Amino acid sequence: MTVLTLSAEDCRRGNLILVNRRYSIHQAVSEKQSLDDSWLLAADPAWPEILLAQPAALALQKAMADLEAHGRIVPVSGYRSRAEQEKIYQDSLGENGLEFTKKYVALPDCSEHQTGLAIDLGEGGGELDFIRPSFPDSGICGSFKKKAAQYGFVLRYPAGKEEVTGIAHEPWHFRFTGCPHAEIMETKGMVLEEYLEFLRTCPDGCYIWKKEDSLTEIHYVHGGENGAEFAVPEGCPYQVSGDNREGFIITVWRKN
Repeated sequence: MTVLTLSAEDCRRGNLILVNRRYSIHQAVSEKQSLDDSWLLAADPAWPEILLAQPAALALQKAMADLEAHGRIVPVSGYRSRAEQEKIYQDSLGENGLEFTKKYVALPDCSEHQTGLAIDLGEGGGELDFIRPSFPDSGICGSFKKKAAQYGFVLRYPAGKEEVTGIAHEPWHFRFTGCPHAEIMETKGMVLEEYLEFLRTCPDGCYIWKKEDSLTEIHYVHGGENGAEFAVPEGCPYQVSGDNREGFIITVWRKN
């Protein structure tokens, strides 16, 4: 067994952290990210100024290549610093008013864009609205939506989940959670808030996901500010993410 020692800082980072109006991005994490951009990569080489966390960027690049979607789907907005999010929020207040802004623009430190794990995508070939880019269910955009979970992305703010997410339906906003989490959420019709609660309340703190010849154990470990320890079987690949609340998700891949 490999014993992992998880710290309070580990609870604030990872592909599954929850960032919304209730759970803001941790100030220390935000400051560290602002000082070091080596963890970022262009979401699409044709738009080098639009960045994502490296695992998300690589997954999106693969999806675009597999779907032959370059130029037909374009990145609109990826990682934002706190200052950028503040400016977007204030500009929207001035241009669109409070009601619109509350629906479509997150408060500074409450935006997934500050994590580097969220991307707004638009349909290529026309003028793009920065706040609400066109991303229909048909054509290449529809094809991306159908395949997104296979690459670790979920439609973060679907219709019918506004009371859960606190954000209006945004068919253009995708969040990288990685696999198999995106596939599980899609299968169960869950948004991230619901998925984390599902994991937190699983019997014995473990959910088993089987797909083809693989078996994935997803463990939820309580700890938060106090940290925690977890034993991973030798020889098994694993990944750790905090939830930005009070626990850790340890994903362990085994052969079925």
